[in-house]
Amino acid sequence: MTGESDEILTRIHDGVGIVTLNRPKAINSLTQNMVTAFSAILSDWEHDDAVRTVVLEGAGERGLCAGGDVVAIYHSARADGVAARRFWRDEYQLDAQIGRFTKPYVSLMDGIVMGGGVGVGAHANTRVVTDTTSMAMPEVGIGFIPDVGGTYLLSRAPGSLGLHAALTGAPFSGADAIAMGFADHYVPHAMLDAFIRAIIADGVERAVAGHAVEPPPSDLAAQQDWIDQCYAGDSVADIVAALRGHEASAANDAADLIATRSPIALSVTLEAVRRAAKLDTLEDVLVQDYRVSCAALRSHDLVEGIRAQLIDKDRNPKWSPASLDEVSAADVDAYFAPVDDDLKF
Repeated sequence: MTGESDEILTRIHDGVGIVTLNRPKAINSLTQNMVTAFSAILSDWEHDDAVRTVVLEGAGERGLCAGGDVVAIYHSARADGVAARRFWRDEYQLDAQIGRFTKPYVSLMDGIVMGGGVGVGAHANTRVVTDTTSMAMPEVGIGFIPDVGGTYLLSRAPGSLGLHAALTGAPFSGADAIAMGFADHYVPHAMLDAFIRAIIADGVERAVAGHAVEPPPSDLAAQQDWIDQCYAGDSVADIVAALRGHEASAANDAADLIATRSPIALSVTLEAVRRAAKLDTLEDVLVQDYRVSCAALRSHDLVEGIRAQLIDKDRNPKWSPASLDEVSAADVDAYFAPVDDDLKF
């Protein structure tokens, strides 16, 4: 198999190609090698008559994928940034490839699914979540901005649910993921093995009919009234003020969480989600994502955020600018400027 590596495993059973992300100790975080191998596998299988359906799963019990290899991004950012840019470029091309894949592509978004995991899972044409799913776009917590086409989905969620998820970075459930448009079907975790066997034996439609169940009510959807009210503000500062002024305790909790995030990342994220709403295709949003990510690579906050969360683990980032008031419109606009190696599809 082209591009095979021990970090990505493949097998074919009766016309069903199964891709397993295989870094369980790192919750299957994506490396450059994995992205390269995965893209090659999909290219092969899309044109292989022996493969009629693709299934994506994660090794181990903790989740499908916790995102990209952020520590590698940190080291690249501190050097010349070349490796990080190559990784994002190839990752976003892979996300687009998944978004336009012509055969059934079933992503099993079980357990932890964050950042890059959303990229390889939530752009599939058949997206499955479970009772253990914990999904998030938590980038603002490390001075980064939701990428991998995440703002395409966030901007299209009902009301301001996507903005709430983007600015807090808080995890949401499988039921929430369906309500927000990040997933299609709810299959109990305990039934996943039987579900895969049914896909192999009977095809995707019959497997879904036999194993998917009605999801429980979405906690986030139930809170849409106050979320829509509070996130209508023009700026992040306006949104935080509205959250602080609201009687719902969850609104104040959201404000507390947003207050810990990078001010520049928050400001760019708000703009990125609002711009993504006006872009027509996933590919258009991925072009924007690449520009924004390249700008983040040059920022103080990405290196500082990863240092605080994952290198020194002091959980005490010193953001710069230090407050929302210090972020200018020009600072935000600079993140959206074209780059010399703009993505093309």
